[in-house]
Amino acid sequence: MKKKYVLFDLDGTLTDSREGIVNSIEYMLRHYQVAVKDQSELQPWLGPPLKESLMKYCGFCEEKALEGVAVYREYFDRQGIFENRVYPGIEGMLDGLKRQGCRLLVATSKPETAAVRVLEHFGLSGYFAYIGGATLDDSRVRKGDVIRYVLESCGIREKAQAVMVGDREQDVKGAKENGLEVVGVLYGYGSREELVGAGADYLVESPQGLVHLLMK
Repeated sequence: MKKKYVLFDLDGTLTDSREGIVNSIEYMLRHYQVAVKDQSELQPWLGPPLKESLMKYCGFCEEKALEGVAVYREYFDRQGIFENRVYPGIEGMLDGLKRQGCRLLVATSKPETAAVRVLEHFGLSGYFAYIGGATLDDSRVRKGDVIRYVLESCGIREKAQAVMVGDREQDVKGAKENGLEVVGVLYGYGSREELVGAGADYLVESPQGLVHLLMK
């Protein structure tokens, strides 16, 4: 399945940002005196836009949810952003795909400024022709909107030549919304059942598996 353009999610796909995200969520929830008995309770929060999770799991109205996002960023921007690690095999995978002539892009619901900081911190930004993410005012945060933004920013009209790689149902649904095939990665935060149920076209268990699939 050779593709000219490969769009990557960031959290749960390129880097394991669980620690920083969970710590930032706990910081925010303490602000609102919401108790978390065990960090495993926050697993469903990993991936979807934070505003949506606050409205879904805490019953916040949109205005209060946006306020919560700002509180979250107090910790995340200061410390949580770097409580993170690159998954083993990612850099070799990116290098291999780029050497094969693939144009690599990022499409993440993380704020674009934060995505750039993370990828620069880990020395990965040079592999990507474009790093696209959410706006700080949340006017662009849905995965489908972010993917559309990246495609339009890069002038990509040959959608049959592009594929999205991600770990959660939001990645799959956002890609399908834009007419793209999707590779679901099983080493991230989403389960096989979630990805299959959302309609992923392919599944891989490792970055190496992704290289083999995309170089067929």
